[in-house]
Amino acid sequence: MPRLLNLARAARLVGTSRGTLQQKIQAGELQSFDGQVSLEELQRVFPEAALEDNTVLEHVEGIKEKAFGRRVAERTLPPAEVLAARVHEMGKELAESKALLSHSTGVLERLHKLLDEWAVQDGATGEVARRLKSWLHEQMLATPATDDRAWGLLLRDSLLKVMAAQVKVLPTGEEFFVEGGDTILEAALRAGVPLAYGCSSGQCGTCRARVVSGEVKQVRPTEYKLAPAAKAQGEVLLCSTTAVTDVVLEASVAQTPQDVGLQSLRAEVRSVEHPTPQVAVLHLRTPKRNRLRFLAGQRVRLTFGQTLSAELPVASCPCEDRHLEFHVRRVEGYPFADHVFQALSPGQEVGVDGPFGDFVLDRRSTRPVLFLAFCTGFAPIKSLMEHALALENAPAIHLVWIGARAESLYAANLCRAWADALDHVSFTPVIAGGDLEATASRQAQVVPRVLQEALGARPDLAGMDAYVAGPTLAVQTARAWLVARGVGHVVCDEEG
Repeated sequence: MPRLLNLARAARLVGTSRGTLQQKIQAGELQSFDGQVSLEELQRVFPEAALEDNTVLEHVEGIKEKAFGRRVAERTLPPAEVLAARVHEMGKELAESKALLSHSTGVLERLHKLLDEWAVQDGATGEVARRLKSWLHEQMLATPATDDRAWGLLLRDSLLKVMAAQVKVLPTGEEFFVEGGDTILEAALRAGVPLAYGCSSGQCGTCRARVVSGEVKQVRPTEYKLAPAAKAQGEVLLCSTTAVTDVVLEASVAQTPQDVGLQSLRAEVRSVEHPTPQVAVLHLRTPKRNRLRFLAGQRVRLTFGQTLSAELPVASCPCEDRHLEFHVRRVEGYPFADHVFQALSPGQEVGVDGPFGDFVLDRRSTRPVLFLAFCTGFAPIKSLMEHALALENAPAIHLVWIGARAESLYAANLCRAWADALDHVSFTPVIAGGDLEATASRQAQVVPRVLQEALGARPDLAGMDAYVAGPTLAVQTARAWLVARGVGHVVCDEEG
């Protein structure tokens, strides 16, 4: 019987994305069985994977972490008691496999004896028994020799099961891995799964979920106390609990922006960077007990004092703990921008209200993705990009960033890092010239021209999901251009 793996574990095993596996299944290149694939099929389609050293996958993950701007140091071994429990669980699986093998051997021995008894009989019974005995003998002799590549995949799968537990969330069916010392909530957010939560520090109880199967362990203290009846039903707080073995949970997942809910909190300025004289990158930190819950691509309203406020897209990923990032353009005579560029300093308090907007990813889609940013429209695109990379659903991601001049692409190095580190990611920077900031009539002419230069030769454009962000006129013109070329799913965010 073939060893079957779900797509999340199979993708991790061979160092590719779930989207790539899904694409190969749809193309008929990879056979699946009820949404699962066998080790034999993986070995056939990815023959080089089992020949690599086990550290290759970790190396790729490290590159991805650096490309995302996260700290690789956060990826550590699980706590000792969790590691011991996972090894114990694997020992139980080995014992069960040995017991099954012993039972199967006994059944075969008994079958041989019965065939020996029947084979000496005359007539049809004896003839069938002799033929069956001969066939069985041939099959036993024909057992293939041990394949080092197959063993390589098996050993890697065993290692990954020790290092990371898999979590499946019901009723949505989304899956992710819990690594190192992460809680289930932290692991879900890293993987782009928007589980319900509030404080993320064991104070509010919003992240309550029920364990359907598997073993979990509380690894952080909490002030919120679950009732004995809730504990008896398997309820836990995901912000303080980790997965010891593979786990199935019943938990609330935000399906739409409306599921997130509006929040109001006070954050603190951590730093203000100036990659160019015309752009400021504002970094905020939320309180430990009042973390902002949002979906990648959404906006919030920032307020300084009583009067200075602006609605800006969040440029960071929801996976980045309490960190919020915003990109602010220098606009003459705009008090909010003047304050950010001239008067803001670390430690100042900022009001944060939101999130707003429906510029969010279709998390269920497995189509290739086109991200198209104009100037500082890169801010929400950056958030969506990091979310898409975490989800690993898209078989290909194409990022096009259009600016009036070279300095308009103020984070181009980050985009190049994504493209250099990940085979399924490409980055096309486009310098459109001053007409991109000129009159409406000039913009209406230049946007189709640069889009034709950057994307006109793509034969797969109509099969993509497109996300476009930037100034209103540029976005509207780009949307019309994409729709005219058969792109059916176009989501836009306009700066105004």
